[in-house]
Amino acid sequence: MQVQDMVLDLAIRYGFQVLGALVVLTAGGLVARWLGQTIDRRLQKQAMEPPMRLLIVRVLKVVIMLFAVVVALDKFGFQIAPLVAGIGVAGLGIGIALQGVLSNLVAGLTIIFTKPYRVGEYIELLGVRGDVAKIELFSTTLVHPDRSRVVIPNRRIVGEILHNHGITRQLHLTVAVPHDADLLKVLAAAGDVVNANARVLKDPPPLIGVAQIAESSIKIAVEPWVRVVDVGAADTEIYSALLEEFRTRQIELGLPRQEVRLVNA
Repeated sequence: MQVQDMVLDLAIRYGFQVLGALVVLTAGGLVARWLGQTIDRRLQKQAMEPPMRLLIVRVLKVVIMLFAVVVALDKFGFQIAPLVAGIGVAGLGIGIALQGVLSNLVAGLTIIFTKPYRVGEYIELLGVRGDVAKIELFSTTLVHPDRSRVVIPNRRIVGEILHNHGITRQLHLTVAVPHDADLLKVLAAAGDVVNANARVLKDPPPLIGVAQIAESSIKIAVEPWVRVVDVGAADTEIYSALLEEFRTRQIELGLPRQEVRLVNA
């Protein structure tokens, strides 16, 4: 009987406080979820970068839930001021311990706000290059033509010299023809091949002309513009088409030649 009386007394004394705390926490969770979804939809309409959008939504949800927890604790009569002070001291210690992580976070926010590059662009920095596959709060991921990935901490990117090629690249192809070749015929054949390739962009126009006069041949530069994702395929397609077109039009390639003379044989 004493145990039952004690349980009944605790239920009467603290039951409404527990119920109120549960109601506050439930309401906080529902408000955080609804407000997070609403803000996320509005930020998507503004074409905000995904990492920044997710960060704003998560921070908003955490703030609402912390406020709900504080109100719930207040229902039980807890002193909030010492708790807040303790959280501040703990936060300071965690911040000191995670300096590298926080510097990457700040650098990631800087990249997202200033937008020196975007997903899908081809960049060069820190001795590496590749297509930007992912921009996260702590790191940036580049993809090489061989599909290997390079993950760069964001704090290493901010403040460095960055070469952004954008979403297009210019191919630098060369073919060699003999000195006595009909250059007008050669340039016309190269132009027809480039214009017939579906991966080549019309704007900016391709550059085709004499690149170098060597001892045994004349080198023709063929430099069309393509999208970054088409670089590898366009390179091989254009070279193959040039070879077939030259054979069809009976244009010889400028192979290295050496003339040997015998003196006083």
